[in-house]
Amino acid sequence: MRISLGYELEVRGRTREVERQAFQNVIDQVVLGDRLGFDTAWFVEHHFTRGFSHSSAPDLVLAAISQRTTRIHLGLGVVLLPFQSPIRTAERVATLDVLSGGRVEFGTGRGASPLEYQAFQRPFEKSRQIWEDSLEATLDIWRADGEPISRSNEFFEIPDVAVYPRPAQVPHPPVWVASTSLEGYLAAARHGYNLLGMTMLKGVDDVAADIARYKECLADSGFDPATRRIALMIPWYVGDARDEAADAVLWYIRRQVNLVTPPDYYDARHATHRVLGQLAAGMPPEEAMATLREHLMVVVDDVEGSRKAVARIAEAGATDLILQCQVGGLRHDLVCDSMNVFMTEVMH
Repeated sequence: MRISLGYELEVRGRTREVERQAFQNVIDQVVLGDRLGFDTAWFVEHHFTRGFSHSSAPDLVLAAISQRTTRIHLGLGVVLLPFQSPIRTAERVATLDVLSGGRVEFGTGRGASPLEYQAFQRPFEKSRQIWEDSLEATLDIWRADGEPISRSNEFFEIPDVAVYPRPAQVPHPPVWVASTSLEGYLAAARHGYNLLGMTMLKGVDDVAADIARYKECLADSGFDPATRRIALMIPWYVGDARDEAADAVLWYIRRQVNLVTPPDYYDARHATHRVLGQLAAGMPPEEAMATLREHLMVVVDDVEGSRKAVARIAEAGATDLILQCQVGGLRHDLVCDSMNVFMTEVMH
């Protein structure tokens, strides 16, 4: 199993200095991750979410990281395709791929925030269509290999233009699709895309069932499931400061679950975990953490407990595990210690 890092770039505090330090810390952590052997550093894209995520320009953060690392892959997890022209997506991702020597992993998604759609003047009810059209157009630009290309629809225009630079990877970086629903998993499978998931919403057992369906759909669509990657992102701390880590995780959960389960989200299968996540602030912390840990929505444990959790993630069908080591404003030194212990003790 490949082990990666995942970042929301949370900021606990209101000062500019706290915000600036958060960026410096995560860059230093990825440099450490490059040395320790982590596979990829994934950065989300969110807008207007103070505190929860200041990662509104992940390509710029990854461009900075690309110049201080040599091996670790740079994951856009994910580019919110509906909010910009496919031309700009193709240009910026290709530029990052060139700057990094071909280390980009191209994660894509449509986003879950109606506020973002309002601000960027896109219809939320058409989000899946815009995402699919934008992804197809972006890949067409790269496959055109610098030749002029034309595409037209109601959301964007590509008027017979050649788009540069071309990505370092030929014909383009690996494509990933992020989703928290079975519908999204199957949409990714039908196109043969790699999968970015999380256990935060449904718990590991329900996610395992969805992964099995994803693999079946890959095969039915003519793709070999063994050639596709499935990554699960989980807040993770291994070490002795588990009380501090639990506080950070609960702070994060209160914000995350409300973002990934919009107010009109009524899937009954997820109701128990949705309520637990949303009410974590009102539950006794120990009870909340026990439930979250039981379903591997988070892992806050020692080395042996972490090994068991890794095995359970592998049994669920994941090929990649994305650790959110920096979560909820957890202290930088504790994050680095946890990363070290994970790679030197849990995985060996």
